[in-house]
Amino acid sequence: MASLLFSPLSIKKITLKNRIAISPMCQYSALDGFANNWHLVHLGSRASGGAGLIIQEATAVSPEARISPADLGIWKDEHIEKLKTINEFIVSQNAIPGIQLAHAGRKASVSVPWEGNKKLGFAQGGWQTVAPSAIPYHDDEPFLPEALDKSGIQKVIADFKAATKRAVTAGYQVMEIHGAHGYLLHQFLSPLTNKRTDEYGGSFENRIRFTLEILAAVQTEWPADLPLMVRISATDWAEGGWNPEESVQLSKILKEKGVDLIDVSSGGLVSHQQIDLGPNYQVPFAEKVKKEANILTGAVGLITEAKQAEAILENGQADLVLFARESLRNPNLPLDFAKELNDDIQWPKQYERAKN
Repeated sequence: MASLLFSPLSIKKITLKNRIAISPMCQYSALDGFANNWHLVHLGSRASGGAGLIIQEATAVSPEARISPADLGIWKDEHIEKLKTINEFIVSQNAIPGIQLAHAGRKASVSVPWEGNKKLGFAQGGWQTVAPSAIPYHDDEPFLPEALDKSGIQKVIADFKAATKRAVTAGYQVMEIHGAHGYLLHQFLSPLTNKRTDEYGGSFENRIRFTLEILAAVQTEWPADLPLMVRISATDWAEGGWNPEESVQLSKILKEKGVDLIDVSSGGLVSHQQIDLGPNYQVPFAEKVKKEANILTGAVGLITEAKQAEAILENGQADLVLFARESLRNPNLPLDFAKELNDDIQWPKQYERAKN
C-alpha cells in the first residue's frame, strides 16, 4: 500500500505529487535582493531531490523589509528574470515553486547569522526599522523601530500587492504570506508587540486587521485558482502573547476569506520566549488548527524521519509536512524517505542508476 506521505495533494488547480514541502529557509546570499546561482542550486537540488513543493525563502517586499542586507527581494521588476529561471527548473523536475512574501518589521536590519545576527546601526549599512509600536526586540539596540503611521501601513500593503504581481510574472504557483516568527504581520497580531490605540491595536479584531488588509491586497493580484497559504506562529511561548485559541480564530477567518492552507509554526516574537523543544513539538498546533478551523494545515518543527512524517498524516494532524534543517542536511530526503516507506517514486533520469 502506498504511503500517505507520497500521495498527491490537490489544492485548487495545483496537484502536489507528494506531501513533502521544503520550508522557506533564508540563505543570506543575495546582493541587492537579486537571486543568483546559489539560489538556483539550493532550490533546484531540492526539486530534483523529489519534494512536491519548494517554497522560496522569506522574500522581501521592499528593501527595508529584509531581515539582513543579504536577503532575497522582489521589490523591483529586475528581480524577476533570475527567479523565473529558477522556477522553470523547479517545474522541469515535476515540483511546484512557491514563494513566501515577507516584511521583517522590527527584526530587520541585522547582520547575517555567521556574522552574529547583530542589529546593524546606520554606519554599518543598517536602516530604519518599522513596527506597530516603537518597541525594540532587544533592549540594547542602536535605535528604536519607528511605529508605522497610516501612510506607512498603506505603503506596506501596496508593497505586498506589487510583489505579488511580480511573483505571478516570475512563475510561482503557490503563494505564502509570512505572518509568523516575529516579523511584521506577527508583530501586529500579538499584544506583546502591538500597543497601538487606533483601529490596528487593542482588540483581536483590530490586531488582525493589518494581516487581513495585506491578504486582500495580495488577492487582487494572485490568481484565484492558485493555492494561497499563510504561515502563522500558533503561540508566542510567552505570557500574555498570541495564543493557540487566537490562531484558530484567525485561521477560521482566513479560510472564509479564501486562504487554502495554514502553515503552522510558533515563536520568534520576543527574546524571552520559553520554547519546549522536542521532536514534533509544533505538530499539536497544526492539528488543533486543522480540526478546529477545518482547514488544511502544514506541520513543521524537528520532523526528521520518514515514519515520523507518515504518522503525522496517518493521525490526521496535518495535510502537508514541511522540512527545513533536515532538507539542508539531505537535499534528496524524499528519495530516501520513499525507499524507507517502500514507495516506488520517479527519480530524475540522470540519477536512476543509483535508485536500487
